[in-house]
Amino acid sequence: MNRTSDEFRILSATAILGYGFPEQSFQNGLRKKPHLIAADAGSTDPGPYYLGVGKSFTSRTGVKRDLRLMIREGVRRGIPVVIGSAGGSGARPHVDWCEAIIREIAREERLRFTLGIIYSDVPKSLVGRALARKAVKPLACVPRLTREALDATTHLVAQIGVEPFIRALDRKCDVILCGRSYDPAVFAALPIRLGYDPGLALHLGKILECAAIAATPGSGADCAFGTLKKDSFIVEALSDVRRFTPQSTAAHTLYEKSDPVHLPGPGGEIDLTQCSFTDIGGGRVEVRGSRFVPTRKNWVKIEGARPVGFRSVSIAGIRDPMMIRQIDSIIEAVQRQVKSLLRRERLRGEVFFHVYGRDGVMGRMEPVKKTRSHELCMLLDAVGETEEAAETLLSLTRSTLLHYGYPGRVATAGNLAFPFSPSDATMGVVYEFSVYHLLELDERRLFPVYVRNIS
Repeated sequence: MNRTSDEFRILSATAILGYGFPEQSFQNGLRKKPHLIAADAGSTDPGPYYLGVGKSFTSRTGVKRDLRLMIREGVRRGIPVVIGSAGGSGARPHVDWCEAIIREIAREERLRFTLGIIYSDVPKSLVGRALARKAVKPLACVPRLTREALDATTHLVAQIGVEPFIRALDRKCDVILCGRSYDPAVFAALPIRLGYDPGLALHLGKILECAAIAATPGSGADCAFGTLKKDSFIVEALSDVRRFTPQSTAAHTLYEKSDPVHLPGPGGEIDLTQCSFTDIGGGRVEVRGSRFVPTRKNWVKIEGARPVGFRSVSIAGIRDPMMIRQIDSIIEAVQRQVKSLLRRERLRGEVFFHVYGRDGVMGRMEPVKKTRSHELCMLLDAVGETEEAAETLLSLTRSTLLHYGYPGRVATAGNLAFPFSPSDATMGVVYEFSVYHLLELDERRLFPVYVRNIS
């Protein structure tokens, strides 16, 4: 593909594969004759479990539905389709899982195309050597990476930039499926390859990676459209119920960023100090002034997760106003009693009390200190070294809280109302992010492109 016009048009299908999108919005986007159909399929927002265990956080049925529409229309119309962060977390199991879905779609729709596969897994040995030469540094509020944490990591991926995608496009791949990747890269790689300004292309990709979330009212389950020009780009919604405004577009530019005008990524940052957002009518916004500033060294973000124990949970309601008023002292007393009961067993673990209706969402950061709710939801969260330890901690804590005799208690039955039977649920292995760091890395020497002829 060569640059043949003064604009490059991109159809962003959905914020994450499996979230879905209205077929009418997608068809509206196709009528605008896009040069690219793309979706960033993943995020770390659902936490470390899905990366650690190698499982998708969206359903197979939902992912297949979204991919079917994108690939069928892209292949039949000769429009490249690019998918990043496959399976949500982008490790090898996620990519292989997504590839199997693509092959099913090809058989069912009788499609022929060239599929490019890019794995973004990073060998732990490579990171270990980089650690030794101090080429690994933590992100803000993250401890330094240790060899112990690295060795315990089950899956380790890099958030790769545009270079591997460009190599796949050079090999004339019709559909590109990539592991964990920098969110804007799936949208920016092809226009950058064609000579468009990288600052504008990456900034446009930053907005399109969440599809219509940047519109108002926002939705990740709807399509968005971007038009890249020589010195600006335009974003617009593809549904009659949404529109882009300067405020919504600028607000999403700041989304998930600690610095409002410098957005770091692989190999550099997007500088927005001279950026402007202009309403040009029809629910469209034109953006100018975005610049890409390369860094001297190429740093990429790496992500990894490791198992740290087992979890069991129980959910219960509290309606007694006397108990609600004393909930803090009751929790402390229950913790002391359970600890004394288990002193000889020496179980290793901890129980966390999440009190919804008081501070269940924000915890200690909750600014409202007085509980005004007439009822509370208590989520007991037990994490133990073994599954049996977690179950034992939860069972004893739940039963102790259920019958604890607090001052002013009137009821002779239980203190808690359980919506489910059984009241306790085993959640399996608990993972934590063990790697959330920056790695000095030359992407040109890693992440090869594997080409498959699908027929």
